[in-house]
Amino acid sequence: MKLLNRSALSVRPTQPFVDWINALEPTMGDDDLTLDDVERESTVYLIPEMDTPEALETFVRDRFAEILETELRAWEEDERQWPETLNWALFQEFLRIEHSYLAIDLDDETALEISDVDDALLLDNDQD
Repeated sequence: MKLLNRSALSVRPTQPFVDWINALEPTMGDDDLTLDDVERESTVYLIPEMDTPEALETFVRDRFAEILETELRAWEEDERQWPETLNWALFQEFLRIEHSYLAIDLDDETALEISDVDDALLLDNDQD
């Protein structure tokens, strides 16, 4: 095990976010995604170590647009299909965050790799 010098944010969808996803391609009832379906694909973001709630709130408020755009892009790359206003209120409506102070790597065999996140990477992961 390796202790990473990071904290983590687990970003989870809310029902309004799932409703937005389902509105992208309207289906009939049984084919709609549920909150449980979408939560299985939630994202964890490694962030600088945060030792106070105030530091975490400041960090999230500074980066909410980037997180929100990443979450929207994971489901729809055409920005014209996104909600018109991407603001703090929408972030709070669409997503909830859970903070973990410690990030521990349990994989002793594989070295951590770092790569930039881009649209192609997000789309490749969606198809797995």
